[in-house]
Amino acid sequence: MLSRTADHLFWMSRYTERAENTARMLDVNYQTSLLPQSAAVAKLGLQGLLSISELLPAYQRLYGDITPEHVMQFMVGSQENPSSIVSCLKAARENARAVRGTLTTEVWETQNQTWLEVQRLISTKDYERDPSQFFEWVKFRSHLSRGVTVGTMLMDEALHFMRMGTFLERADNTARLLDVKYHAVESDFFGAANEKDHEYDFYHWSAILRSVSGFEVYRKVYRDVIKPERVAELLILRPDMPRSLHASLKEVAANLNLVGDGRASETQRHAGKLLSELRYGSIEEIVATGLHAFLTQFLDRVSHIGAHVGREFLMSAPA
Repeated sequence: MLSRTADHLFWMSRYTERAENTARMLDVNYQTSLLPQSAAVAKLGLQGLLSISELLPAYQRLYGDITPEHVMQFMVGSQENPSSIVSCLKAARENARAVRGTLTTEVWETQNQTWLEVQRLISTKDYERDPSQFFEWVKFRSHLSRGVTVGTMLMDEALHFMRMGTFLERADNTARLLDVKYHAVESDFFGAANEKDHEYDFYHWSAILRSVSGFEVYRKVYRDVIKPERVAELLILRPDMPRSLHASLKEVAANLNLVGDGRASETQRHAGKLLSELRYGSIEEIVATGLHAFLTQFLDRVSHIGAHVGREFLMSAPA
């Protein structure tokens, strides 16, 4: 496969996944804002939302003070924000258009229709009337895109690069979400100091679980009250949790092995080593060494794997 084609497929999937992840975070933040809370706590949540994607400096240059209206505008419809929902869906559609001949009709039409519809929703400002309904629509279109891709694409290199992009993006986002939200908890990681802190922690960690569709999964797996260390274990180490770091890296490594040859040995080694650490690690070890340090290192290593994929597969060889 031409490296240019692989590049477009890889980034088409990454941008689609990024749009969904942004919608998930915005939806949870919007739902949380409806609960009784002080203005300071609400502002802290918005600041954390911007920090997850490293967009706080860009936002402040455009708007200055953090307000719900401006954050919504910046993260949903701003063309100046490359990680806004509109920017991601536009980039996904442009990458799909560049490799139209590689995609099935169903995959192309799904991407194209999503872009046309989101333009209408933004221009009419329909999303402002019911943000949650809009976020559900974004998630649904992403689910539809993945389902159509798996259900209609030939199981060859094209599909493997698309899956690789999806799960690299997912691993990155889940790690960022855990890291930023962990720092937003004012009480101790292992337990709140008083009843008020216990209540705050419950809603805080519930919001994290809901943002990755993990609330019902947590109840099924642990059958207990929500505890921070178990939330971390679910989202980091559980291979059966679809959006966990372990599950995401497992997919990345599997698809790397399917497209790999002699050139890919270094990329496969990095991915395999990180996967092994997740497979055989324990949450007690991670917490003992520091959750923030672990997640920071994980993000660096995922970025390193993405860079290796780019160098070995997605860049044209010099003439």
